[in-house]
Amino acid sequence: MKRYRSNVVEVSQVSADAQNIPTHRLNVIGFQCPIPVAESKKALKNMNDGDILEVLTDDPETYHDIPLLLMRYNHNLLSIENNAGEYKFIIEVKQ
Repeated sequence: MKRYRSNVVEVSQVSADAQNIPTHRLNVIGFQCPIPVAESKKALKNMNDGDILEVLTDDPETYHDIPLLLMRYNHNLLSIENNAGEYKFIIEVKQ
């Protein structure tokens, strides 16, 4: 498993066999704005076209901020799930 460390969080690469299964995971649960969006942006820059990033967060601001980030950089938001205040974003990288 390939990993790289950002200043605050770790992004891990996972194996994926099916379509829309994450190839990378970013867990920023416990971090508040601006960390989840900033770390998502860093992770996306280090990924390849077609990779799938799963972002896990509990910051309610990300519900609006991450989709705006993705629109700015033309990445595809495949899904958002909210489970008891924890959000999971599935993002397809477009470079």
